[in-house]
Amino acid sequence: MAAVPAGFKIRLDPQDEYTHTPDAALNYNESMYFNMFDPVKKIGGWFRIGNRPNEGYAEMTTCLYLPDGRVAFMYAKPKITDNKQLAAGGMKIEVIEPFKRLRVTYDGKAVVLTNPHDMAEPSKAFRNNPTLTCKVELDYEGVSPMFGGETVKADGSPLDIDPEKSFAKAHYEQHVAATGRFTVGDEVFEVSGFGLRDKSWGPRYWQAIHWYRWCPMNFGRDFGMMLSIVAGEQGEPRQGGMVLKDGKYDLIKEVSIDSDWDENWYQTALRAHIKTESGATYDVEGKVLSLIPLRNRRQAADGSELNTRITEGMTEYRCNGMVGYGLSEYLDQIVDGKPVSVGR
Repeated sequence: MAAVPAGFKIRLDPQDEYTHTPDAALNYNESMYFNMFDPVKKIGGWFRIGNRPNEGYAEMTTCLYLPDGRVAFMYAKPKITDNKQLAAGGMKIEVIEPFKRLRVTYDGKAVVLTNPHDMAEPSKAFRNNPTLTCKVELDYEGVSPMFGGETVKADGSPLDIDPEKSFAKAHYEQHVAATGRFTVGDEVFEVSGFGLRDKSWGPRYWQAIHWYRWCPMNFGRDFGMMLSIVAGEQGEPRQGGMVLKDGKYDLIKEVSIDSDWDENWYQTALRAHIKTESGATYDVEGKVLSLIPLRNRRQAADGSELNTRITEGMTEYRCNGMVGYGLSEYLDQIVDGKPVSVGR
């Protein structure tokens, strides 16, 4: 479990793998996310459903990193009327056994991008690239303990949350193994590898965080990491995450990430230094193999437009002589055309 301040505790039950009764907040979100990367074929992908039942729609994303740097991508906001299941827009997430076995399927379309950076302008990207049939069939197995849950008061009562400033009231993660296949048009890719999954529920606006770095990675079944740096507009960024080693999590107490950028301020490489609660230290180098930029826009109460950018890079990692794969996900609010974290 993650560290928690005095006077609070973290609650996580097997039932949390299923959907919850939504809060009254208009922006209530309940989402599951999965990624996986095949270390032999060097392909992978990530998948997300986020129900927003009080707003009447879900957010569904499928993203596949294919050979030669191509990316197959689809995003949709299908209508939903309740929060009874995570199944919308052709994607379905099934809990076979809580914390141990889950299944992710997708049956729909995907735009295939030879240059994934085209997605910086979504309407043009969808118009100028081919859209093909796409199927995903993946069986997931938990290979680690659970990390996180819902932070509550010591007596078990929920925290008081301002929905306007919330990203989630509960969040947990787990390193996983996955096997299955991707089908894009006439191409079929049998895959087997490792990844990370998470679940969140509670009020969410993507603009509630000023910027973050989130780097999940696996070097095999028994060694993986998740590096996290999260910044608000005020105060010092929060550093955290965990190292999976020999079936146990060693929590990260300090992490620094130094990034290289291209002309668009997309990450191309990174170097991380990690210190854990057990006293272990790690140095990790990452090279971005393929990156797709995504965005979320919302109008503020004063009429101004809030613009959030999330760059999703399939990344090859190296640590202690081992090579692994995962994601480097960088979220930034964009102000005057630049990510707010530039120079940090």
